Amino acid sequence: MRLHRNLVFATIDSLHLIFNEEKQADKVLKNTLKRDKRWGSRDRSFIAETTYDIVRWKRLYAEIAEVKEPFDRSNLFRMFAVWATLNGIKIPDWKQFEETPTRRIKGKFDELSKIRKYRESIPDWLDTLGQHELGKKWDAEIAALNQLADVVLRVNTLKADKKQVQNALSDLDIETETLSKYPDALKLKERANVFVSDAFKNGWFEVQDASSQRVARFLDPQPGERVIDACAGAGGKSLHLAALMENKGQIIAMDLYENKLKELKRRAKRNGAHNIETRVIDSTKAIKKLIEKADRVLIDAPCSGLGVLKRNPDAKWKLQPEFLENIKRTQQEILSSYARMVRPGGSLVYATCSILPSENEQQVKTFIASEAGSEFNFIKDDKIMPSSSGFDGFYMALLQKKEK
Repeated sequence: MRLHRNLVFATIDSLHLIFNEEKQADKVLKNTLKRDKRWGSRDRSFIAETTYDIVRWKRLYAEIAEVKEPFDRSNLFRMFAVWATLNGIKIPDWKQFEETPTRRIKGKFDELSKIRKYRESIPDWLDTLGQHELGKKWDAEIAALNQLADVVLRVNTLKADKKQVQNALSDLDIETETLSKYPDALKLKERANVFVSDAFKNGWFEVQDASSQRVARFLDPQPGERVIDACAGAGGKSLHLAALMENKGQIIAMDLYENKLKELKRRAKRNGAHNIETRVIDSTKAIKKLIEKADRVLIDAPCSGLGVLKRNPDAKWKLQPEFLENIKRTQQEILSSYARMVRPGGSLVYATCSILPSENEQQVKTFIASEAGSEFNFIKDDKIMPSSSGFDGFYMALLQKKEK
């Protein structure tokens, strides 16, 4: 493989913004990839995949390259050289690579690979936390979370079926395969930009990880019910709920951020989902108006996001121990407040994209032991671990409100 100067420089520029200016990786790449209209899909995927790879392995590569943050441009080129060498790519004869100790790279890699925090490229505190919460399972989970995420689609059954979507994408040379335990899912055999397809523009599918697709089904919404998605965000799960409810009944999608709900409205229009109403949680009144009014409530709670590091590798560098403590308090507050919207006999699902018991089953136990949670019975839960599923890490618990 021959390295092209403009692609390497675009990668270095992206890394500078992500590491030194703490910009979000996906937003940085969105802008970088618009820089040169002559770049083909192969060029763009080189920039995106290489950038994500170096972000994912930042600690390991920085240690091998003997550089420390904040990284200047020569540091970033040294880290790039580590990436290239470990991937069997010949370092070009450019002045930026003059001081690359290529001979030492592989030896240092072998040496550091014996130490988990370097091998899996994670901060010390996160390694300690994972070991504390998951014990021997931590090795397998953090290794799985460092794998590249598959691209999984959720077929929108309001508009199409799996065969139609497969055929439409196949016409564009995008091949997919079905997943046995996921009724609405199609997995791409190779990464491709599916957003330019007519099938996407016509609302036939959404991109949604297989684990995330389990959440709406776990709530088991029925056509004609009133369902509340209390932390809806941009609405991936609201759209799935609409499809499962066959557009019948009412979905109230709530969030603190109006801009996310605007995005949900746009997506709902494309999906042909007509039974979704959005409401901003701008005060406690928004919740009070709905006390005991819902057949089912989904709380897809804010969390550490540790279960989705495959697709957000920059999150492990932004996450801090104090954020984790704060988010656990927030999870408990949300559970206590939003659970009031469930009618007697109705159902509540608490879900996170975390693999930590302290954010998951321990939160549910704490809630049920509290005054607010004493009205609920625990029915069942589901822990999806990246090492066994191959997809994102998720947790979901189903609770039922006692009849009066």
